[in-house]
Amino acid sequence: MLEGTAEDAATRVFADHRELLFSVVYNLLGSVADTEDVLQDTWLSWASRNGAEDAEEIQNPRAYLVRIAVNTALARQSLINRRRETYVGPWLPEPLVSHADAGDAAERTEAVSMALLVVLETLTPLERAVFVLHEVFGYPHTEIAPILDRSPSAVRQLAHRAREHVHARRPRFQADPKVQRQVTERFLQAALGGDLESLLEMLAPDVTLWRDAGGRAGTMLRPVHGRDKVARVIVGTATRHRPENLHVRYRTVNGDPSAVLFDADAPFGVMVLDLAPEGDRIQGVYAVANPDKLSRIEDE
Repeated sequence: MLEGTAEDAATRVFADHRELLFSVVYNLLGSVADTEDVLQDTWLSWASRNGAEDAEEIQNPRAYLVRIAVNTALARQSLINRRRETYVGPWLPEPLVSHADAGDAAERTEAVSMALLVVLETLTPLERAVFVLHEVFGYPHTEIAPILDRSPSAVRQLAHRAREHVHARRPRFQADPKVQRQVTERFLQAALGGDLESLLEMLAPDVTLWRDAGGRAGTMLRPVHGRDKVARVIVGTATRHRPENLHVRYRTVNGDPSAVLFDADAPFGVMVLDLAPEGDRIQGVYAVANPDKLSRIEDE
């Protein structure tokens, strides 16, 4: 057990790095609950290591903690994969919601967009770990190698495969936040108003709709592709499943201006739009309606 100042020092060090650890692990797993479990295991390992009487001083606590967290997350991946195999309908990451004027801490936590997280789901766990550490957090390959217990050359190969895979499916592009907010407002007005013609004008021809309801009412068994199909599904869903006390709050979700829908005081859904690089057309609609993934959202 840790005692006195040693325990206090270990706790302070872990607290200082908790935000980073949360961001890294969440971007690997896409689940807040799983991320919190991984961080708990990381803390227990860290506390045990510091509490050992013959323990040598850790020269780089940040590197040590990241290594524990990343490898604990990778070990948990098989459990998550088994859980996903029985998941009904499309699976989307649990949204991270903050106010639009949130500070730097929230910006760092929400560095990866919903659209990119969906693409990262198609990588192998090791490719995803390398991509997140290198592309999102700026770790050089030589620092990633000991974290994953791989050679630098192996890490470079993983990074190359991951980068090609991601960029083929999602070219580098950052929408103007003001434009994204405006498009989101117009989209919801058209969707909730049943305005099919306006929706068709906003959607790109190759738009895809993901709706994660976790097997509840309105669950789609697979994503819907194409402007006409997506528009009709959106209008139909809004008509059939719209609660009487619906109201909308505009929030930042995984770093992007988005919308959170409430039924009275309870979160009803999160809507995130992905805009096409060539303009303000919508190429991706991500709707999270699984109550288990909305439980941490508050109407403030």
